This record gives sequence, structure tokens and C-alpha cells, in this order.
Amino acid sequence: MTNMKIHLLIAGAICASLFACGHGKPNETPVENEYDITTYVTTADATQLFSQRSSYFTEGGNTSANRVVFTENPTAPEVDGFGLAITTASCYNLLRMPAEDRTKFLKSLFSPTEGVGSSLIRVSIGASDFCLKDEYTWCDTEGLENFAVPNEDKTYLFPILKEIYAINPDVKIIGSPWSCPKWMKGGKYGYALFDSAVLETSYDSWTSGRLKPSRYGDYAAYFVKWIQAMRAEGFDIHAITMQNEPLNHGNSMSMYMPWQDQRDFIKVLGPAMKEAGLSDVKILLFDHNYNYDGKTDQKGYPLKIYEDAEASQWAAGSAWHNYGGSVSELDNIRSAAPDKDIYFTEASIGTWNYEFASCLLNDFSSIFLGTLSRGGRGVTLWNLMLDEKNSPHSPHGGACSTCWGGVTIQSSDYRTVTRNTHWYNVAHASAVVRPGARAMSVSNYKAPSGVELQMFRNPDGTIGTLVCNKSTDAQTIVFAAANYTATVRVPARSLVSSIWKDR
Repeated sequence: MTNMKIHLLIAGAICASLFACGHGKPNETPVENEYDITTYVTTADATQLFSQRSSYFTEGGNTSANRVVFTENPTAPEVDGFGLAITTASCYNLLRMPAEDRTKFLKSLFSPTEGVGSSLIRVSIGASDFCLKDEYTWCDTEGLENFAVPNEDKTYLFPILKEIYAINPDVKIIGSPWSCPKWMKGGKYGYALFDSAVLETSYDSWTSGRLKPSRYGDYAAYFVKWIQAMRAEGFDIHAITMQNEPLNHGNSMSMYMPWQDQRDFIKVLGPAMKEAGLSDVKILLFDHNYNYDGKTDQKGYPLKIYEDAEASQWAAGSAWHNYGGSVSELDNIRSAAPDKDIYFTEASIGTWNYEFASCLLNDFSSIFLGTLSRGGRGVTLWNLMLDEKNSPHSPHGGACSTCWGGVTIQSSDYRTVTRNTHWYNVAHASAVVRPGARAMSVSNYKAPSGVELQMFRNPDGTIGTLVCNKSTDAQTIVFAAANYTATVRVPARSLVSSIWKDR
């Protein structure tokens, strides 16, 4: 039997007992209590799965050499939150659940008081590769007078978003299109890259193609209409990206958008959003891999756009995926543009990479701590819920048939839920680092090899800590304030998050 199967069996057995088929509250729901410190633990061997424990402060400050001294960092960027993408595929599975079970599950993820308080999600503007049947946008017939809510979004996306917002009205949405409407598409990728005559030649395919320069105004109006329609339904559109994976022209639904196109388009989109009173919606550049998909002429994609003052004024920051390259690329971005936001917007687990222990620890280290340590504002992962057949997904070529959801639901009953590592990653971060939190400065502590630690001050005055221990040794971490000490015990190879009220 493989290690992966062993971990899944262990995790499934423990989830069954702790979560009552995936929707019970023991050990998954943060609660207020008389204790000083609340801690959540998930171990790589799955013997503890977001298990909760409580403890008291030690009175008086700790003066030992091996302690964490923490101070405020008021200039650190505010954190918006963490979450999973709400695709129509996820919504389809959620809507197949019994209503009571679905409500309990959504509360366990989104409620700030009865769950972990996930506060940031990503949705596709139109279809994605995790839609139900055919590709679509919100205006598939030429002419913006034909803009309308597609049936798939109306039937699946809207009901789930309404349930989420009833549970947590402060959830923020990042929206990303997989393609513009086909009637706005021009010359195929690879032909006369900047030949205007070729770019204006119609390209009737969902896969690849470019945005016609003559349609920049129409596409800007399309974004405005989408934001307005979503907000009319009560959904807070916090940010948009101009194209999901702009350097990937092979996805089942895709559009090639090199930095030159995005630079020129944002000069039209930004003013259109301002005129519509939507300046509070962030426009994020790029939305793709750390390694720029190996395209040397696209290296430093967002930085090239920032160099253009007219374009840069409309760009709030950049968004990133991890399917190629290293999170260290964000060091270059942060160094060159410290005033611009950074978001991580997509990562997947699946049959090609899933092993509970390594995905739990490595993804948290790289994606969550890696993004936050570079001033990142938030993380969303791909995507919330699929069934045991990794479905539904687009039947067309290029869709990922091997991707797993953050949770897996059994289609035999639509009640049995297995939480995968991405759920635990989001839960650990969301439960203790709340919207508006700022990273704190840490000193005096020499972290053992394999141990990463970050601290945050939440708006309500609480302190949240995130610890990722990849080492095979358990650790005891002592947090020293002026008049108390908080001691957190960290098992070998584990994620440990804690929250406490500062005195």
C-alpha cells in the first residue's frame, strides 16, 4: 500500500470520528473560552487533524535566551484573508448536499464565530475549466446590449455565494476571466505578435487568441458591467485580474495576453472603472506563474507594466500561481515595487503530487508563509469541492481531470466529506490571522532548522501565530511579552496556529 493511501485511510478514519461525516464541529470550530491561548494542530502523520487545545499564560515576562520577542509593525500591509475558489463545479457538488449538511459545512469554513472564518475567495468571470459543460462568458452574442447573467452562474454560483454571504457578509471576492467573449478575440498566438492587422483578424476559438485592440473599450465595459451585476446581488468584488494565466494559451478556455497587451488594456480599463465609481476595486496584474512559463520576453511581467507611469497608476498589485518557478521571485517583485500589493491566487493538488504530509507542510511553507513573509495580502487555492472522480470539470481538452478539491465529497451520498491538505492550510491561516491583521516583527528567536514562524496583530487586538515545523523534532516555542509568557508546543512535522488576547 502506498504512503498516500495510508495517509488517506488514516485521515478518513479520523475525519469520520471527529467530524461526523465531514460536517460536525468538534476540533474544527474555534470557540471562545476562559483560557488565554487557543491552539490548532495538524500533524503530517494525520494523527491530529486541526485538533484544538487551550492553555493559560505564564504570569510575568520570560527572560530565557530562547524566546520570541515580538513588536508592532504598523507599516506592514493589511491581510485580506485566505480561502478557496468557488467554481460552478464546486457549487454543483455543494448543491447536491442535503441543505442542513451544506449549511454546516459552509459555516465550518466561512463563519468567524462557528468556523474558521475564511474571508477571501476567487471566482471566474464566465466559465473556467471547472464548469459543468460548455465554455461561456457573460456576453457571448456580439454587442454589450446582450450582456446577461449566464444560466450556469445563475443556477449554481449565485445560490452558493448567497449562502456564504449570509454566513459571513465580509467575504471578499477576486474575479478572473479565462477568456474574453470570442467576438472580441483576434490573431492567434504565435503570429505577428504585434501586427495590428493580424490582431484585428477574428479568431473564433475559446482556446488562445488575443484581445483585439479595437475591443479594449468593449472589454473594459464588460468588466464594469460584471462588477456592477455582482454587487447588485450583494457580492463584494474586492479585486479583479485581467486574465487568468495570460501566458497559457493551451487551456481549454484561455487567451494569450502578454505584458504589452495588459499594459495597454489597463490604460482603458482603469479610467472606465473610475468613471463608473468602481475605483475601490483593485486591478491586479499577471495572475500566473513565478517563472513566466519560461517565456524570457515576459520575465518580470508586472514590473514592465509598473515602469509605465500611465499604466501603473491603475494597477494595485500583482497575482501569482505556483505551477512553475519559486516563490523567491516575489522577492524581486517586492524589492522593485514595495508599494504594490501581492496576492497568491491559485495552486492545485491532484493525483500528480498529492501526499498528505508533503502537501500539508510544503504548500503552507511556500504558499502561505512564503507569500505573507513578502508582504502578501491574501491567498486563494484551487478549488473548494470536487467529487471522488475529480468532477465535474469541463469536458473539453486542456481541463484538469486529475485535480483534487480542497475537500472531496462522495457522489454516492453527497454527505461524506474528506478534507484534503488545502482545507487544513486555509483553516490554519484563517482561524488566527483575521482580515485587517498586520505582520509583527519577531526578534531574539533562533528558529531551529525546518521551523518557520510568523506573528500577526489582528484588528481586535488578538495575536495570531503560524508555525510550520518540517523537522522530525517537537519544539516548544515561548512568546515573551512584558507581563506574560505564551508557551506553544509544536509536534514534529506539523502545522500549529495559535491565537490569544494580548494584555
